[in-house]
Amino acid sequence: MVRHARQDDGFTLIELQIVVAIIGIIAAIAVPNLQRARQSGNEASAIGSVRAVNSGEKAFASSCGSGGYAQSNADLAKAPPGGSPFISPDLVKADVVATAKSGYTIDVNDNADALNRDVMPAFETCNGSAGASRAMYHVVADPVDRGTTGTRSFGSDHRGTIYFNNTAAVANPIPPALIDFLN
Repeated sequence: MVRHARQDDGFTLIELQIVVAIIGIIAAIAVPNLQRARQSGNEASAIGSVRAVNSGEKAFASSCGSGGYAQSNADLAKAPPGGSPFISPDLVKADVVATAKSGYTIDVNDNADALNRDVMPAFETCNGSAGASRAMYHVVADPVDRGTTGTRSFGSDHRGTIYFNNTAAVANPIPPALIDFLN
């Protein structure tokens, strides 16, 4: 009687189930960390966008608005003759009031402070902006989907300080009592 040695090629069903279970455990640990990393990156981009708007507003006020600020993303995106725009094109989309970028909506608008006033009519600004240059402005960056694309909202105004709020958009005008700020 001749006996043949049994040859084991491949894995058993139990071994495959153990491997799949281990991969599932690793994925369950990694996915929440990936979500937090993505939110952190989106928030960093939003802060950078608010800083870019603040810089653009200062440049607009000193060179184009006679000390007054632009009141929209589109006005900051208009270049003066022979010059360059005050903010980059990724902060402006045609026919859209606010621009979505990296999970946040970036919106430049008129400051609702009662002391805000016109500084220069729109047709006199060096870039022919759609709105008058005004003494104040307000910029806000809100998550497109709070809790998924980001958790904090950011805002700034003519003072240049960046404020944040964990639960809602930064109010317009920014209240004096708001103490959550980044510098």
